[in-house]
Amino acid sequence: MLQEAQQVIDHAFMRMALEHARRAVKMQEVPVGAVLVQGEILLTAATNRPITMSDPTAHAEILAIREAARIIGNYRLPKTTLYVTLEPCIMCMGAILHARIQRLVFGALDPKTGAAQSRYTIGTDNLLNHHLEITGGILGKECSRLLTDFFKERRRGRNEGAI
Repeated sequence: MLQEAQQVIDHAFMRMALEHARRAVKMQEVPVGAVLVQGEILLTAATNRPITMSDPTAHAEILAIREAARIIGNYRLPKTTLYVTLEPCIMCMGAILHARIQRLVFGALDPKTGAAQSRYTIGTDNLLNHHLEITGGILGKECSRLLTDFFKERRRGRNEGAI
């Protein structure tokens, strides 16, 4: 019963992260959204914005972590869960671990730069002092489709512009 309840919660917060990823598309950013919660309380949500902010570190995860730390008044975010539509990269996994986030839930795998399961297993490889509970694949098809459609459209625009 608890596991079913957790799945309902995970899906609800991932839908929220997906909504933020869709906002990124409107800004011509790679569609990644992140939601950070404590229990079932929303702390913050963010949209990927490295292009808009001219900041290579402005990934949705980093922006959500920064804002939550500011709200809480502490750089540590224990007993929190980060929901993100795409498996985090190495930089984001480092921030997640330094913030002492308890749980990471992501949607789509990132076979090129994924640092939670695809390329690296940071946080669960027992090489660091903080361990992370990771759940992947929540609404994975929807998250993957959003990314695939975004890049198809981007390539189509480039091809049409070249003619």
